[in-house]
Amino acid sequence: QVQLVESGGGLVQAGGSLRLSCAASGRFSSIGVMSWHRQAPGKQRELVASINIYHSTNYADSVKGRFTISRDNRKHTVSLQMNDLKPEDTAVYYCNANVHFQAYWGQGTQVTVSS
Repeated sequence: QVQLVESGGGLVQAGGSLRLSCAASGRFSSIGVMSWHRQAPGKQRELVASINIYHSTNYADSVKGRFTISRDNRKHTVSLQMNDLKPEDTAVYYCNANVHFQAYWGQGTQVTVSS
């Protein structure tokens, strides 16, 4: 079993920054792709950014140039640095990790961007 715990959400004004972190724990030797997703009220959950074990990254077009995903393979953590936040970034952000071909989700952390 793998547990993911997110932290770092909150309320910020448009143009501000937040950093989300996610720590994985449990019985595993390594983690595959780690990613951040978000879900706004009334909308489907969408992929924000992903990073593989070699630190190759992928971003949604809406966040390119503003968000940066990173990971620490030894500490089993993944982070999302979010800059120049916009009201449309408001959502619950979820951490996801693939371990032994199974996907695990964190509980989610709220990010609210005021205009």
